[in-house]
Amino acid sequence: MKKHILSIIVENNAGVLARVSSLFGRRGYNIDSLTVSETHNPGTSNITLTVTGDDAILEQIIKQLEKLLEVISVKHLSDNSALSRELLLIKIRIDTATRAELREISQIYEASIVDLAPTSMMIELTGTTQKIDAFLLNLQSYPILEMCRTGVTALERDSAVK
Repeated sequence: MKKHILSIIVENNAGVLARVSSLFGRRGYNIDSLTVSETHNPGTSNITLTVTGDDAILEQIIKQLEKLLEVISVKHLSDNSALSRELLLIKIRIDTATRAELREISQIYEASIVDLAPTSMMIELTGTTQKIDAFLLNLQSYPILEMCRTGVTALERDSAVK
């Protein structure tokens, strides 16, 4: 079982996201992450999602997606052909002792401290899924007050296209 990234260009119509996501639910497939945004063309949106499965499951998902009328294109983005990123916002309870520690960890991961209050610090980190997972692993011993993490967003590299 492997994680796969799909980039789906759809017509920007009401309900299209519900139709795409319900396709997964009806077939018992789980969406690991999902991001949606309008493209450079206001008439289309890009749905980037990750799903776990073998090649047969991936092939079935792509075939089902291509049957939806509002789907313009479906691309399977491999690690070699795509650039992917996530965004993390995390608010951590701090005191005078932990403030410096968290600042140091943030610098190592090139994260930004975007808000600082006497009892909390909010940190922003953009990077690969692996980078964000490693950052969170280093924050396990600190009291996390709130956390919000986007799903993967990705684009195919021109340099990787043959």
